[in-house]
Amino acid sequence: LQILSKGELQVSDKERHTQLEQMFRDIATIVADKCVNPETKRPYTVVLIERAMKDIHYSVKPNKSTKQQALEVIRQLKETMQIERAHMRLRFILPAKEGKKLKEKLKPLIKVTESEDFQEELEMVCLIDPGCFREIDELIRSETKGKGSLEVLSLKDVEEGDEKLE
Repeated sequence: LQILSKGELQVSDKERHTQLEQMFRDIATIVADKCVNPETKRPYTVVLIERAMKDIHYSVKPNKSTKQQALEVIRQLKETMQIERAHMRLRFILPAKEGKKLKEKLKPLIKVTESEDFQEELEMVCLIDPGCFREIDELIRSETKGKGSLEVLSLKDVEEGDEKLE
């Protein structure tokens, strides 16, 4: 009983190596999923991200979650290559009363405004940095007291398909 409660499991070198390799691949996959080339708005391949992670000598931390490490990797990769988080596309509908005031508060958080329609209420479709989502959500909830609505149109705005060469 004492061995079971206080003992440690011995993990072989090969097992540990395989586990770290798997985590490395998982982190690269998460980064490839969440990021795009800012110039072309096209996603990077997992292999390219893995190679870039090796170039910056990234070492996997087995006790941290892969998502946390992926966000860390994105920050480190920004220094050596053109990479950024893919923007989220949102639509929010705000009551006319709070619309103008709230729009001014939201402006610094919005990257690109795609369309804006102001009749009885303000309807906006825009692109934001995923890191700002929670802040925008809380702002809309608190300012409109539940009357405004926020809808996620796409989690990542990327261009798909073949690139046209001239």
